Amino acid sequence: MKIAILLPYKENYSPNLSGAVSIHVSNLYEYSKFKKNIVIWGNTKSKKYLSKNYKNISIEKRFLSSNNKKYLSKFIELQKKEESKIIEIHNRPNYVGEISNKLKSKVILYFHNNPLDISGSKTVNERKELLNKCEYIFFNSKWTKNQFFQKIDEDNYISKFGLCFQSTKKIKVNLNSKQKIITFVGKLNSAKGYDIFGQSIIKILDEFPDWKSIVVGDEPREKHIFKHKNLHSFSFKGNNFVLNLLKKSSISVACSRWEEPFGRTSLEACSLGCATIITNRGGLIETTKYPIILNNLDTNSLYKLIKKLILNAKYRKKIQKLNYKSFFLSHEYVSKIIDKVREKLVDNFKFNINKHSRLKILHITNFNYRYFGRLQYNTGIRINNGLIREGHNVLSLSDRDLVSYTKTIRDPSGSKYLNTSIKNTIENFIPDIVILGHADRVQVNTLLDAKNKFSNLKICQWFLDPLSKKGPDYLKNKARILDKSSICDATFVTTSPDALDFKIKNSFYMPNPCDKSLDHLMNFKGNHEFDIFYAISHGVHRGELRPGKNDERELFISKLKRYAKGIKFDTYGMFGVQPVWGHQFLNKLSNSKMALNLSRGKPIKYYSSDRIAQLMGNGLLTFIHKDTKYNDFFNNDEMIFYKDINDLSNKILKYSKNDKDWRKIAEKGHKKYHKYFNSSLIARYIIDRSIGINSKYYWE
Repeated sequence: MKIAILLPYKENYSPNLSGAVSIHVSNLYEYSKFKKNIVIWGNTKSKKYLSKNYKNISIEKRFLSSNNKKYLSKFIELQKKEESKIIEIHNRPNYVGEISNKLKSKVILYFHNNPLDISGSKTVNERKELLNKCEYIFFNSKWTKNQFFQKIDEDNYISKFGLCFQSTKKIKVNLNSKQKIITFVGKLNSAKGYDIFGQSIIKILDEFPDWKSIVVGDEPREKHIFKHKNLHSFSFKGNNFVLNLLKKSSISVACSRWEEPFGRTSLEACSLGCATIITNRGGLIETTKYPIILNNLDTNSLYKLIKKLILNAKYRKKIQKLNYKSFFLSHEYVSKIIDKVREKLVDNFKFNINKHSRLKILHITNFNYRYFGRLQYNTGIRINNGLIREGHNVLSLSDRDLVSYTKTIRDPSGSKYLNTSIKNTIENFIPDIVILGHADRVQVNTLLDAKNKFSNLKICQWFLDPLSKKGPDYLKNKARILDKSSICDATFVTTSPDALDFKIKNSFYMPNPCDKSLDHLMNFKGNHEFDIFYAISHGVHRGELRPGKNDERELFISKLKRYAKGIKFDTYGMFGVQPVWGHQFLNKLSNSKMALNLSRGKPIKYYSSDRIAQLMGNGLLTFIHKDTKYNDFFNNDEMIFYKDINDLSNKILKYSKNDKDWRKIAEKGHKKYHKYFNSSLIARYIIDRSIGINSKYYWE
């Protein structure tokens, strides 16, 4: 894996002539975890470089031809051989288009100046194009970022950009050893306010002869010459010279007229405990938490501020201490910000995922928030509880609630908003695993894009509905489960995969989980009003019976009542009795000692609706058809198996009269279900299978 850093054509990557960009790049390179993978590319006549990983791009300069274009073309030619995974472009947005069109590398762009003044980012369309072509854009200040997003809604691109302030060394400074030195570092021109500084400093040095001033910089295009016996000037020096000077200085001045994108000098001065005077221009204000602001940029105003610092030693030392103590923009700190973005983009960056890992999980399913607790006992909540109990960082997204709340004329289904939300959430949260549960509105392309961007991302799905050819909604459910199975690392179904008449890639059986926080009843204890409980979830979303709706199970229960005379049935969702939900469901369930687990369609291996978790999990003696093959998991002294309606009615009559036996069997079944089919164990199973860990589980 290689990372190529491309400097601007005229950026001089040499110790004595380096600008802010070169210093920034060389410093952060030293602290990056990807140090061995980084190569810095540029153009300089110097034979000495700021770091060993630099490669010089030599071009033959010709009159009336663009050296910049030659420089870029030569870099692209070299990169076709290098095949860098990431190319980081500094301050040249006009390089992005050609690089992204001709190379497969992922592009990161850094802005060190006002984007509105740089070729390739001046117009709104140019900046939007950069957001589309770049994987990420770094800005060296909030001010620079705000300039870029003029007339663009940054909320639409929140995952595509961040701040990468300039940084400096964290150097130990003895504030008591500060000398009476006032510094000015930078280009000696009017844009930097050097003319104002020069006029002010002459007055100061005349008035306070025990102070001196040191100026570092030059400007061949402007001549501002100031002479005083205590004013010492140096042409451009290396960064170490400047840092040593600021370490000794008491006062530093950065009085720019122009909108400084950030301000390296003021950052370094504050980090080394200088009382620093700045103008409120551009990003200068972001270089320190305790600035001394020159509101009026004129000679007299600057003179007064410097004089105040000289005369009021207590105030001066207070500012020095505050600046030094509050400094945090170290090379280590900023380098970590960049490395986090690099980590997202590097295909072969490996997460250390194992069965002991604490993972970030995005769980997308219907949590039914819009029904205000009526459907609180659903499987999505059970699995979510298990994931959290396992110690993972779980971010829950209720897809059907979201589309319900966000439907508009332009997005009548809410699907567009949902998928955009998922895309942004993945890019911000960077999960290790995305778990889908009946998330039909999530588009395959949304997941494919996430996999392409984060190649180590695992995606899985769980599915509760019947998949038998002789069951309800067969074709619809088959299409739903297959829709995303090809991009899922694992698919979990509540029917044995080997019993289906079609194949699902990487599919596994998943029991319906119980949950100790939801299924807390122990019906094998105490006395009960009814013998048998049975409920149908008619009109789940309506919450009431649907007129004219017939269910084959209603006919079965009607017949069973005739066979099992004398048995007290408590039934809901049929015979004109409304279904029960939420807390009311649990109250009704607590009134019965036994329950029938009867699902729609012909019995098939291991399939049951999620009702079984509520029946077994709350300690009712549970009856289930033998063709479900649940006797692979439970013995006859833990669950009751029947072969037909006659056998079922006889067994109901038998156990209704034998109080001791039904309680004993119900208790053993309850204990086993909570031990082997609990939400924590099933959550662990989902994760293990999704990341390829073949741990052995009870039901396999």
